Amino acid sequence: MIFYFSGTGNTRWVAQQIAEAINEELLYIPDLIREGRYSFTLQKEERIGFCFPTHGWQPPRIVREFIRKMKVEGGEYCWALTTCGDNMGECMTILNKELRTIGLEAETLFAVIMPESYVCLPFMHTDPKDKELWKIENARHQLSHIIPIVRDRKRGIEELEKGATPRLYSYVIGGYFNKHMITDRKFTVDENVCIRCGKCAKVCPVDNIKGTPPTWIHNGRCTCCLACYHHCPVHAINYGKITRYRGQYYYNHPHKE
Repeated sequence: MIFYFSGTGNTRWVAQQIAEAINEELLYIPDLIREGRYSFTLQKEERIGFCFPTHGWQPPRIVREFIRKMKVEGGEYCWALTTCGDNMGECMTILNKELRTIGLEAETLFAVIMPESYVCLPFMHTDPKDKELWKIENARHQLSHIIPIVRDRKRGIEELEKGATPRLYSYVIGGYFNKHMITDRKFTVDENVCIRCGKCAKVCPVDNIKGTPPTWIHNGRCTCCLACYHHCPVHAINYGKITRYRGQYYYNHPHKE
């Protein structure tokens, strides 16, 4: 059983590769939340895995809140994987703190570098095409190594990209970021550019967008995954002014500078 969250498709692709290779059930966290499904029973030998992107050097809020409501019976092997554009700080330490509250602990941990999608800070940009393709190819090779480890339930393995100052990243910078900068209040739409396709509402994992041109509901569930921004076919959606001249990216999407 693999629980995953993804906004721009990087983590979805990774989770799908693993699920297909080890014949594991794949469960999308936003769908489970919509269904109000938080209780799960695993067979004794069944694995339980968590796959999610790193948001501000921490697990996404939606993942943390979902875990806090989970009730899991059975299973003996827990693992976790995070995708990130560069490094993930102490993201997995924070994840395991949440998991321990429900009687779980991820014993085998991975970080997979994938193309950058967060573009809402002055120093953050999508990757150039060559770097994007290089990261995906490296991820393919890494997954060929990860899959047998998970299949064979190997324990105590940590293959992470923590960065130079992980505690600073996760607890200081990431703490501020996740507390104050995860908001839908800065999303705007250029109505004269918008083609009323409705794609932004369809790809929003937390049902926070309605209508065409889109309006954001401000329901407090926005994860700032930027799925709406990256999937807009005409770049009509922006996050403040900073993304107006930034690139767009989602997995398996023709590259745009």
